[in-house]
Amino acid sequence: MSRGRAYALVAATAAVPRLVVLLAERGDILSKSTDKADDFARTFVSSGTYGFVPGHPSAYTQPLYGFFLVPLYWIFGRHWEVVGIAQTLVAVATALLVYEIGRRVVSSWGGVVAAVLTTLHPYLIWHDVHLNREILDQFLAAAIVLSTLLLTSRPTLRFGALLGLALGLGILGNVRLAALPFVVGLFVVWRAGVQRRVLAAVGVSIAVTALVVSPWVIRNRVSVGCFAVTTDSRALWKANNVNTYRTLTHGGWIDDVPRYPGAPPSPEEAFGLYRATGHYTPVDECAQVDFFSHKVHGFWLHHFGDKVKLALLAGQMEWQPSVVETSGRPEKNTFVDSLRTSTEPLYVIPLYLLGLVGLFFVPRAFAVLAVLLLAYQTAVAMIFVGVTRYRVPWDFLLCALAAATVLEVVRRVRESGFVRGAREVPSER
Repeated sequence: MSRGRAYALVAATAAVPRLVVLLAERGDILSKSTDKADDFARTFVSSGTYGFVPGHPSAYTQPLYGFFLVPLYWIFGRHWEVVGIAQTLVAVATALLVYEIGRRVVSSWGGVVAAVLTTLHPYLIWHDVHLNREILDQFLAAAIVLSTLLLTSRPTLRFGALLGLALGLGILGNVRLAALPFVVGLFVVWRAGVQRRVLAAVGVSIAVTALVVSPWVIRNRVSVGCFAVTTDSRALWKANNVNTYRTLTHGGWIDDVPRYPGAPPSPEEAFGLYRATGHYTPVDECAQVDFFSHKVHGFWLHHFGDKVKLALLAGQMEWQPSVVETSGRPEKNTFVDSLRTSTEPLYVIPLYLLGLVGLFFVPRAFAVLAVLLLAYQTAVAMIFVGVTRYRVPWDFLLCALAAATVLEVVRRVRESGFVRGAREVPSER
């Protein structure tokens, strides 16, 4: 298949089902399960302040998704079709990146199969058109992998800068990727060899990553009071305290963990009070960073056994085939909820099996990279607590591996002569 035809097929496969879901969900796109970045973007467009409340800058969320929404709201307004179409285009771009990955590690048809498996993920078709930052997480994850493959094959400064750009934007979208530049850099050195040009390219990659992230970090130091990608350390504490395990095993999510006694309101809680009363009490976000970070470190140090048990549960939640169900999950007890429960395992279990087998049919370097990145995501999930929505942006790696398995099975069936023999069996008259 030519690249042009492959692009057309992949783009249509990605766009059509999402546009159908968008039309069906148009009344809920802007009203249910919205991200904090939506509030930040609306405030910025109306007042020029990037935060919850005009005149009070905040860093209480990773900024990239808000940066994505701001020009959309500013130019076109905040409408369901604007958000849905923009995010559908991102989903199409992601599928095309996965095609390019599959084309490099399998074949042109392997790229098509990998992209189709990725973009038809049952969870993503619904999730992608709603206000969720994971739409950018998956695009940047695919960009990071493709840039890494390019850099290992041609270790130039240009490809190093491209990888650094993808990594920097990825960190701005998801702080969990903060250590990934070093992991990927080590992989590139292992694959391309310890040579001056390789080390220079990796150095450029790390430097560009820092260059992309630093303006936001410096902004937070100037406007908020501390160097940080996000000041939401309370989320890390919710995932690491003595009540977390019980909350998760009883159907709750980390947002349901009891508040720390005497803790001041978070910026998000203060914003809720502001909307209800019209009065805003300023919050010292940086003081809360220090406070909750200290509590997390104390939990790890003084409750190590509890942390190990919690980490194992978090790893299970990250990889379980069914969608993690919590008492406050979106679309609870609806058709969408039932569909997720029934269809997700039917998709994910075969994907896991095909992906595992595919490790033996792809180049060794890609197999190592896939395992390394999935292991990194698992380790991060065991620290922060993971669920389906945090895993699916990286499921395209499994899809690329599964594509290799599918094409290998097709090849062996053809070579066995089974199909030709079946065609030659005379029909009965």
